[in-house]
Amino acid sequence: MNTYDTLVEATNDLQKRGFEHNFNLESDRLYCDKLEKYYHPKEFTIKEVHRFEGMTNPSDNSVVYALETNNGDKGMLVDAYGTYADSLSEEMLSKLKAGYQQ
Repeated sequence: MNTYDTLVEATNDLQKRGFEHNFNLESDRLYCDKLEKYYHPKEFTIKEVHRFEGMTNPSDNSVVYALETNNGDKGMLVDAYGTYADSLSEEMLSKLKAGYQQ
């Protein structure tokens, strides 16, 4: 797995490697605007996780997930650490946490 110094570097390289779609996080599923599709936790796999910590501001912490859906769509979910943790379903929270353990 590649190591990146910045979020921009990671997203640019992941895009070049085929993770072209952007996923948005909802409480119990992901949504891709471009594809107009929803994906529940059982319908995608986390391929890579990259964490970034802000050098001067702790609120700049972020994480990028490289995802592949069961039907082969590949993309990224970019999120700030814990921003949505309180509003996520148990299934979604478990799926995202499991991505860190790969």
